[in-house]
Amino acid sequence: MARVNRRTLLGFAVAAGAALGTALVPAQGARAADEIVFGGSIPLTGVFAFAGVGIHAGIQDYLKIVNDAGGVHGRPIRYVAEDTAYKVDASVAAFNKITGQESPNFYYGDSTAFSKTINAELERQGTMLMAGASFATELNDPEKYPLQFMAGPDYTEMFGILLRYIADADAGAKVAFVHSDTEFGRDPIESSRKLAETLGLEVVETIVTPPGSVDVSTEVLKLRRAAPDYVIFHGYVLAPIPEFITQARQMGMDTRFMGTFWSMDNSMVMNMGEAAEGFMGVMPYRYYYDTEGEAPMLEKIREMRPEYQSTAYLQGFLTAMLMVEAAERTLDGGKELNGANLKAALNTIEDFDTGGIIGVPISIPGNSIPVGRIYQADLEKKLMVPASDWIVLE
Repeated sequence: MARVNRRTLLGFAVAAGAALGTALVPAQGARAADEIVFGGSIPLTGVFAFAGVGIHAGIQDYLKIVNDAGGVHGRPIRYVAEDTAYKVDASVAAFNKITGQESPNFYYGDSTAFSKTINAELERQGTMLMAGASFATELNDPEKYPLQFMAGPDYTEMFGILLRYIADADAGAKVAFVHSDTEFGRDPIESSRKLAETLGLEVVETIVTPPGSVDVSTEVLKLRRAAPDYVIFHGYVLAPIPEFITQARQMGMDTRFMGTFWSMDNSMVMNMGEAAEGFMGVMPYRYYYDTEGEAPMLEKIREMRPEYQSTAYLQGFLTAMLMVEAAERTLDGGKELNGANLKAALNTIEDFDTGGIIGVPISIPGNSIPVGRIYQADLEKKLMVPASDWIVLE
């Protein structure tokens, strides 16, 4: 049995419905000698709160499971978080406050901008391992960001999974990219255009828009002229994706529409209404409601929280799981819980069972987990359902 099952499932009795609240845990001064501290800059308010609340709950729930089982080598984990409203200056202030009052072993950051801004200080302190909400390709560089990782594929890897699916399903297909005029949106575009060519796909159009609700009528006309078989959206959460799809279908376009992680939450896709029918995208995790195969961790989550939990919740939950596993491995080796040792331990993860959060065993050779699956919206079921097997990038 994989280590994760031994450590987090056998004997981990968490009462059904014992869901945690989402109140922040304030800093409490110097930690006890045997305590492990998990700090976080978490966006519980502001434009990214829809994700931050889920991330916060996922971290809390996994740490509760661990603490209820006796902690890590008998050491409890205390979660210390501050709301950032998804603002970089507030995130940095939260980091400085928490690291000034505590000695965190782990830290969760709320954005790409924060992860990049704080990296030098993270290395200077050298005391903690950090992950966060960002899947930015730039962060997937162990030399430049040696103490950071992401609990899933980076944005370029997400495009790679989508493009490989398209190439396998529809050789020689025409593809269009639609992305926001943001760092987030631009991230995977150039490299993915080159990858598409190597896979025998033709990128017939690349369209850039502001994020959010905008008039896309001119852009939809460009798509109609290009006549792509597939359109991949990136750099958005929801709008203007439904507007693109609705107008394209009104024009009679027979095109498949796809998204990346932050557009793939089930409740969010279903809010697209009729535009959601057949919408596809890449997900690194199973959905909360997925009962396919063995998924004991999803069963545990459903016991703790009987109501639907978002994809952001699963990201927070898995991030905490991997950090705890790194701590277990570091202490197993008799080493100090510092940033370098924790990252080295994380990178020993190979063919690791996440308890069904991800549907195949995972390895973390660098800063990402290059695994995902294509899911498709089924409006009759009101669920995102699998459209592919798990795709693992080399």
